[in-house]
Amino acid sequence: MSDTRRIVLLGKTGAGKSSLANTIFGEPVFKVSCSTSVCQAGSRSVNSRSVTLIDTPGFFHTEKTEVQLKKEIVKCVIECAPGPHAFLIVLKVGTHTDQEEAVVKNICEYFSQEVFRYAAVVFTHGDQLVEAMKIHDFVSQSKGLSGLVEKCGGRCHVIDNKYWKNTQQDPYRSNQFQVAQLLCTIDKIIKDNNGGCYTTEILKAAERKMQEEKQIENSDKEKISVFRRFLIGFRRVVTGQSIRACFGVVLTVGFAVTAVLCALKFVKFSRLTKVASGEVAEL
Repeated sequence: MSDTRRIVLLGKTGAGKSSLANTIFGEPVFKVSCSTSVCQAGSRSVNSRSVTLIDTPGFFHTEKTEVQLKKEIVKCVIECAPGPHAFLIVLKVGTHTDQEEAVVKNICEYFSQEVFRYAAVVFTHGDQLVEAMKIHDFVSQSKGLSGLVEKCGGRCHVIDNKYWKNTQQDPYRSNQFQVAQLLCTIDKIIKDNNGGCYTTEILKAAERKMQEEKQIENSDKEKISVFRRFLIGFRRVVTGQSIRACFGVVLTVGFAVTAVLCALKFVKFSRLTKVASGEVAEL
């Protein structure tokens, strides 16, 4: 097992990533700010382990475009050579919204499904848990959260960066207890991956796949545009000709239909259903 555990924190702005890092280290190593737009990294010894934490810019950052955010977040992982041993997906205890769903979607797009082999979910604001409720009980109330934790191999923890001090009567509601449990989970992630880490090769493969999907999407958009033009031309033929050219209309319409059928060969019918239905409705 590697001497130093390299751990990347992912989550939306305001989820408490920087505070979580400080809680794990037991001291204010990271600057806590909702406007953090660059990576922060720090290393400390925690529970007899050498730990390096990499805090990334939050998803949906108001001062950066999506392209800029992706570039910065991916750069954090690349600079964590040869790669992180674990990712912590940081969420708040509370209502699971569409934005949290979008965070998971972005993580998949940036790093591929492979990332979940190295990931655990960590909830902040643990004081909002109902008394005596465990974090897995909270997760089970949401289909979205349950699905995410399942993807992460059931790995799920809770922290409270503000209220859970070491004097808690209930050990479960103690950051000291939770940090110890979290580090054990990270040890298990490393062991399950045979001591390996999420490498830049995996990241590059994910990037290539995303570029290929984008090219296919752009190609489909172009073909759909061609199909639309055929339908518009077909509509004009039907509505623009007079009765006097009845046979000419029949021939022209037949030509247009043939052209449309040719277009269908280039594009999967399922992708055109909505477009076609909208255009035909106007005929």
